[in-house]
Amino acid sequence: MSPAFVNICYLGASVLFVVGLKHLSHPRTALRGNLYGAMGMLVAVAVTLLNRRIISFEMIIAGFVLGAAVGAILATKIQMTAMPQLVGLFNGFGGGASVLVAGSAFITAMALSETVSSQFTVATVASGLIGAVTFWGSLVAFGKLQGIVPQKPLRYPGEQVVKSILLIGALAAATWIVLEPSSIHFYWYLVAVASVLGIFLVMPIGGADMPVVITLLNSYSGLAACATGFVLNNNMLIIAGSLVGASGVILTRIMCKAMNRSLANVLFGGFGAVEEAGEAEEEIYAGKVKSTSAEEVAMLLDTARRVVIVPGYGMAAAQAQHAVRDLFNFLESKGIEVEFGIHPVAGRMPGHMNVLLAEADIPYEKLKEMDEINPSFEQTDVTIVLGANDVVNPSARNDPNSPIAGMPVLDVDKSRTVVVIKRSLSPGFAGIPNPLFAADNTLMLFGDGKKTGQELLAALKES
Repeated sequence: MSPAFVNICYLGASVLFVVGLKHLSHPRTALRGNLYGAMGMLVAVAVTLLNRRIISFEMIIAGFVLGAAVGAILATKIQMTAMPQLVGLFNGFGGGASVLVAGSAFITAMALSETVSSQFTVATVASGLIGAVTFWGSLVAFGKLQGIVPQKPLRYPGEQVVKSILLIGALAAATWIVLEPSSIHFYWYLVAVASVLGIFLVMPIGGADMPVVITLLNSYSGLAACATGFVLNNNMLIIAGSLVGASGVILTRIMCKAMNRSLANVLFGGFGAVEEAGEAEEEIYAGKVKSTSAEEVAMLLDTARRVVIVPGYGMAAAQAQHAVRDLFNFLESKGIEVEFGIHPVAGRMPGHMNVLLAEADIPYEKLKEMDEINPSFEQTDVTIVLGANDVVNPSARNDPNSPIAGMPVLDVDKSRTVVVIKRSLSPGFAGIPNPLFAADNTLMLFGDGKKTGQELLAALKES
């Protein structure tokens, strides 16, 4: 293939990536965006294989079949509630692939006694450093989301010093490789130190910050791929990696803004590490929490004109999205206006609630972002909070000493009546009590989200 034809194909694939990203910005067009991205990647891979002939096609086909089989199994078996874990793994695989590809190209160049440029060595160490941090950091994030690793931040005295030493060690190994490219073994020293750094960077971050961590690791995987593109002198990989890296950074910034926190605070603040004392919970909840039943809530809903449902991670954990859909359909059939208030960081990854509700066929136009839904709570008869906690905690507005002070929250407490469906009064990821649960206009409907939703629907049908 001529270089001109290859570059034209790469340009076409890049256009498909950009168009795909554009369509991914809205749930209604997200599927089409995925297809555009997949088409672009197919073009890029096919042209690269036909142009480079790096290894035998037998090996390529074997890898393709194995990867497709694993991907198909994951796609069909994974629960929608576990999608954040899967995204975290994908980020890690991207980083790990960059480490291996860059290392292989480096070893091959040294074995052939080729004279390598500064661009080659700098790109190689960048790919190894960022890729290793991404891979192991993503595995820790997966473990936290899956419950294998404790979700609470792992804090210890001098942790910042330890991470600084690891970073300096990784940079020292990287500098030595650039100065002495023949020292191949230093690349694996770099990867080993960066791997430990990746673990130590994510372990002190709590479960509440996992949405930001996932977006940041996604950006890292893109940067590692971009660096690998410079190693291989492949324009397509540079472009694709840059797009992923840039979009990940933008999304990370959006998520931090949604929590009113800086990225440094997310990475080094240990959010959720210190739980409030038991006396604080007693002071807020004692004698003020009002329990209710499905029958009482059904009577409230019977006379309501407008209802807002606010989902949180509890809905995902209970797999209650289909029960919510049935409740939504019944209320709408009774002429009641129903909308969903979605907080940007609700759940375990960006858009987690949107994905779950879309799976249950909730109309997209019923999903309202926080800034859009907040002004309407004062005109809302009943707000149902299903498994959400920190994102509806009024302390963020009212208590300047709260760990979540200044974080934008859904103003559900301004509704005429708030019904909170939750298993218990246990705190959310922030580890603090929620005054909403003890508010005068709040009723607590204790129980599993899915089972309680079904009981509520049955009570509505009988009323």
